[in-house]
Amino acid sequence: MNENSQYVVGIDIGTDSIKCVVASLNDEMQPTVVGVGEAKNSGMRKGVISNLSGPAKAIDQALGEAERVSGFQVNRATISINGSHILSTKTNGMIAIGAVDHEINEADILRLEDVATLGKIPANREILDFVPHSYRLDGQDSIRDPLGMTGSRLEVDANVISALTPYLNNLHKTAEMAKVTPDQTVPSVVASAKAVLSESQTESGVAVIDFGASTTSVAIFEDGDLQFVRVIPVGGSNITNDLAIGLKTVPEVAEIIKVQHGTAIPRSEQRNVMVKREKEHYSFAVEDIDEIIEARLEEIFGAIKTELKKAGKDKKLPSGVVLTGGGANLRKINEFAKNHLELASQVADLSGINSAAGEIAKPELSAAIGLMMIDINHISSGRGNSSRGEGFFEKLFGKKK
Repeated sequence: MNENSQYVVGIDIGTDSIKCVVASLNDEMQPTVVGVGEAKNSGMRKGVISNLSGPAKAIDQALGEAERVSGFQVNRATISINGSHILSTKTNGMIAIGAVDHEINEADILRLEDVATLGKIPANREILDFVPHSYRLDGQDSIRDPLGMTGSRLEVDANVISALTPYLNNLHKTAEMAKVTPDQTVPSVVASAKAVLSESQTESGVAVIDFGASTTSVAIFEDGDLQFVRVIPVGGSNITNDLAIGLKTVPEVAEIIKVQHGTAIPRSEQRNVMVKREKEHYSFAVEDIDEIIEARLEEIFGAIKTELKKAGKDKKLPSGVVLTGGGANLRKINEFAKNHLELASQVADLSGINSAAGEIAKPELSAAIGLMMIDINHISSGRGNSSRGEGFFEKLFGKKK
């Protein structure tokens, strides 16, 4: 690989597996995926690290696979964070900035952000991003970017994305054990949004639902802004475990049943399906499989609907929901989502991503691809935050808020 080539990397640190995407950049900063790696993970529960060595080993394995294919030696990346400890908090703040003819600068905006978060975000939480929805200058509302304007009183309404500091620190430690320096840390569902949403969807109103193995994450966008993030501690592995218990079989067979024969919409037919594992053959009734899957999906989507109600967006998203993550591969999951959430629903489309590393248009890779795309903005800004401390969302769709 040309030593002068630039590369960007996304590492999705999931409970069940680690996924890594490496892309090279051309002169126009357009990415082409040149390496993909995946490794089974251990030492995490519900998106939170419980053993440092397990994820560190999995990161090293996934990264090693991507490095061998791409030809790059990776020592830094944008990584994901997950878990129900991730919260989005609505906040506001106001500062007096001097004379009426004072021109607002970046220092004023940073001071306003400090005022808006002071005392509203607990000391044991780390701010991942500050998303300003709108500014108000001397009574003038709906200002998107006050830089360079003149006035004496500046206010902001914003959304603060935060994570528990110990969990974030442990995540960084495990990455560093794998000799990877985290450039940015982004909630996995927000990273998926970068990969699967269009700007028009984020303007009109849309929710991304990211189905992981042990968590289901929801991110709501409207008016071009990230409005709400929540992580539900239930995922695809719960369906597998339910099948294992209900069908009286081992989890390995239950996973095969889910992947090969599972569907989100119950079937009217009464028949048996055959499953082969190693030298053993198993037979299970379709109606039993459907009943078990439906019961767990109703619980998951009930929790999603509760979160949409909390955000005030139940049945109120014109662009509906976009389903991604490994759980989005379940047959007819989009129909189930449409029926239970009463919103338009579609499985994420990743076909527009350039790749020289084989087929990557898979829902389970959306977070890693999104992290890679966010990493492009980081390299564009010189591998560091600007003086305004721009976060991942400000860079998400390439526009300044």
